[in-house]
Amino acid sequence: MQLVELIGYSASVLVAVSLMMSSIVKLRIINLFGAAIFSTYGFLIGSYPVGILNGFITLVDIYYLSEIFFKKGNEYFRVLEVNATSEYLKYFLNYYEKDIKKFIPSFSFKPCESCHVMFVLRNAVPAGLVISEYSYDDSIRIRLDYAIPGYRDFKMGKYVFNEIFKHKKVKNIYTDPGNEKHESYLKKIGFEKTELNGNTIYHLKIN
Repeated sequence: MQLVELIGYSASVLVAVSLMMSSIVKLRIINLFGAAIFSTYGFLIGSYPVGILNGFITLVDIYYLSEIFFKKGNEYFRVLEVNATSEYLKYFLNYYEKDIKKFIPSFSFKPCESCHVMFVLRNAVPAGLVISEYSYDDSIRIRLDYAIPGYRDFKMGKYVFNEIFKHKKVKNIYTDPGNEKHESYLKKIGFEKTELNGNTIYHLKIN
């Protein structure tokens, strides 16, 4: 009986922890384990409604996680291009200013003719924002590549750099370094640290 109770408490803790996650992926993964253990607990104590309900929740978590990890970016995201003077862009940047500065302390934005602004949408929700500045050749400079907290485990970065910019025939992408987490993210995407005009910068070559 003590072991069964321990299983029940463990499941409760996992479910509670999952609800504290800002990342949707982490929430789903932890909730999946919590619900699976709760389902087992329900059947062990003969509480079939508890076992069946949490078994169903487990299947729901598996379904949404499979969508996240196995769907291609173009099936999962949509891009919405907006004007650099957009009022919504201004609102978005003001709303997430502190979080953006945490990852990219040097970021500041002034609308320009060569600026390209696009929101990356997931179910019509702005999951992220990419601001870039085009050169006269096939190169661009990323001014901001930002995902809101709940969507940082998704494939947004790879979708933007490997599909959207490749489709636009961009060959070289440059971006400024940020904090340690942001630089780690850049390396995962495929950026390499280099020097340009005496400054440290990250470069991604698209084949």
